[in-house]
Amino acid sequence: MRISAKENYSLFIKPLLWLQKRHYGKVLNPAKLWGRRPTLFWLVAGFFGYLDRRSSPLSPVLRSLVCVRVSQLNDCAFCVDANGMKLAERCDSVEKIKALANWQHSELFDQQEQAVLGYVEAMTITGQRVTDEMLSDLKQWFDEDAIVDLTALVAFQNLSAKFNTALDVPEQGFCSLPIQPGEQQSTDAPTHTDK
Repeated sequence: MRISAKENYSLFIKPLLWLQKRHYGKVLNPAKLWGRRPTLFWLVAGFFGYLDRRSSPLSPVLRSLVCVRVSQLNDCAFCVDANGMKLAERCDSVEKIKALANWQHSELFDQQEQAVLGYVEAMTITGQRVTDEMLSDLKQWFDEDAIVDLTALVAFQNLSAKFNTALDVPEQGFCSLPIQPGEQQSTDAPTHTDK
C-alpha cells in the first residue's frame, strides 16, 4: 500500500475494525486507510451498508454483479477479491462469475442483468455516457427509486475502487475463483457524442 497502516486507531472506529476481524478473520486493508479519518470511515461504511441492505430493491446477486464489474473496470485487485467472494456466496453459477468480464458475449446473463451491466459500463468507462434509452430499458425492471439505488451503488463502487487502486491496496485472498481485474472492457456501450 502507498499509505501505511497506523499502529493504533481511534476508539471511534475500533467497533468497525472488530466487526471486520470477526466477519473476515482479519481487518480489511482499505479499513486501515479509511481508519486514518474516523468520521469519513463511518460515513463510507454507512453508505455501503445502506446500499447493500437486505431491503434493497436490487437483488443480492445483482448488487454483487455490479460491484465486481465496476471493480474489474477500475482494475482494483482488492475490490475484485472482496466483491468476488461475496458474488460467489450469492450466485449459484460459477460459469456466470467467470463470464462477467465478457458478459455482452455470454448467454448466461438475462435481459435485466444485461441492462444493468450496460448501465454500469456507461457510468464507469471514461468517454461513455448514460443514454435515455438505457434508462428506459432499466425502467422495464425497476422503478425510479430503485434506479437511484442502482446509480448510487455504481457511484459508490467507483469511489471505492478508485480509492483502493490509487493507494495500491492489495487483494487479501478472499476469492478463489478466477475473476481478474482488468479483464476485457466492453466496447458495446455507446460513447458520448456532442450534439
